[in-house]
Amino acid sequence: MSIKTLLLISLFMLNLWANERIVSLSPSITEIIYGLDAGNELVGTSSYSLYPKAAQKLPIVGGYTKPNIEKILAHKPSLVVGQTFNRDTLQKLHYFHIKTLILRLKTITDIQKSIALLGKTISKTTNANKLITNITNAIRGIAKNKHPHSVLIVYGLKEDLRNGIYAAGKNIFFNDIIKLSGNTNVCESMHSEQPVLSYENIIALNPEQIIILHSHATEPNVNVKKALQSWYALPTQAAKNRKISIVDEDYLHIPSQRVALTIKRLAKEMQHD
Repeated sequence: MSIKTLLLISLFMLNLWANERIVSLSPSITEIIYGLDAGNELVGTSSYSLYPKAAQKLPIVGGYTKPNIEKILAHKPSLVVGQTFNRDTLQKLHYFHIKTLILRLKTITDIQKSIALLGKTISKTTNANKLITNITNAIRGIAKNKHPHSVLIVYGLKEDLRNGIYAAGKNIFFNDIIKLSGNTNVCESMHSEQPVLSYENIIALNPEQIIILHSHATEPNVNVKKALQSWYALPTQAAKNRKISIVDEDYLHIPSQRVALTIKRLAKEMQHD
């Protein structure tokens, strides 16, 4: 066997040993792994991992709140990465001597620290630094609002506001973006990261601006015109000033490196004319 052939075999084996076999337990983590240019090391992911498109071809190991242990083990992972709500699942995997990593993806700072930690864990520190820098640049690009005002960010578009309305509370990246823009989150004083409001609560909070995070992909049958009419029927400053808007982007709810896009989009939405 020639020296050249031996070298090629050695390089192949080194590359084989270097690669991880990663299972991601959430869409956010899947996005970060692809952002770190390690998508080729993913062998399984959770449901709703839709970005990038390559992620849709990966085997599903279950829902991101209740992954299936047997399906995870079937892929013989060298590393399983989950979020704080996956703690129980990750602890069970320790019995099988599988390396695990828990990421906290709540605030913008959490996201940046988690990208750095995951990048270090899978030897992608240079790529991680680039992603973190993109987020930092998005923050620096925010112009402080010349007319600070109170903001309510709502999850999902509804025609009937009599049922529970989910909003962005404290200790979450939406709250960070509101504050970075120089504005005030009307739900920041509430105990929950995602408080559930009644329409009476919204009237009492009286926000000066309401931003509704809508996804046509997951809410295709909502009558947008009728839903907006319901919001404008509430006696709030936002309705009076015609400051109720719908934002429909696929990245808005995902705490990954694409939070840089969310920062830019929502900061622009919060700029008063």
